Amino acid sequence: MLKLNIKNETSRLRAVILGTAISNGGIPKVEDCYDPKSIEHVLANTYPREEDMVSEMEAVAEVFKKYDVQVFRPDIIKNYNQIFSRDIAFVIDDVFIEANILPDREKEYKAIDKVISQIDSEKVVVLPEECHVEGGDVMPWNEYIFIGTYSGADYANYITARTNTDAVIAIQEMFPHKTVKSFELRKSNTDPKENALHLDCCFQPIGKDKAILHKNGFLVESEYQWLLNFFGKENVFEITKEEMYNMNSNIFSISEDIIISEKNFTRLNKWLREKGFTVEEVSYSEIAKQEGLLRCSTLPLYRD
Repeated sequence: MLKLNIKNETSRLRAVILGTAISNGGIPKVEDCYDPKSIEHVLANTYPREEDMVSEMEAVAEVFKKYDVQVFRPDIIKNYNQIFSRDIAFVIDDVFIEANILPDREKEYKAIDKVISQIDSEKVVVLPEECHVEGGDVMPWNEYIFIGTYSGADYANYITARTNTDAVIAIQEMFPHKTVKSFELRKSNTDPKENALHLDCCFQPIGKDKAILHKNGFLVESEYQWLLNFFGKENVFEITKEEMYNMNSNIFSISEDIIISEKNFTRLNKWLREKGFTVEEVSYSEIAKQEGLLRCSTLPLYRD
């Protein structure tokens, strides 16, 4: 049996599902894109090439190997985007929760069946149909669960709105001993610089008590302020709109002091090193063109 244990975002990682860029399906049509950044690159003729994305992901797999992390990969579906494994499921404590994702992406979940079949079936949960949620919006942080959401009456108009209030309530009911704190995110179908696709696009906890934050990603200023106070201003790295667009908050922690980051995040990586982190730099700028980065393409199963 495969054991699960995820209490937070930064404890020492032991097992993870890393997505795959093999047989990615080529350049999508604009109408088939799920986010404004992909649309931007399709129109500009700069959409990433499969071989570049494959080599970027393999570099991450190598870092995991270096730190002795068990890595699972999805079964390959021909001509299909399977990079963002965080979208399709997430783990809280020892419970594996299937995300209710865009219907077009059901196949992605089936492609990790060989992993799910190793988990105690009583610990595999599918939320009710009315609960929309993706793993990029869900962050366990010890006694808290932080969730990005959008509760506007126009929710259905936004393909970028992925997690609704029903899901927030369902997760609170599932983990009554934890405090679920939700955050309203800014959404745009057309402008990637005004769109926080998931909570991890504008916030991520790191280490024991630090965080990366982008104020404009939050619709409600008091919710942003709550996070700023929770971590303490001196422990927060505030990213610019341009840095959010480039996905600076979407790095990935192997442990409380080891972080995988994109090599072009020079300002962030310098700050991390100054704060005592070991930064494993990889190239991930091609994958970033689809509005997802390191956290989006990893699904942690077990942390110490």
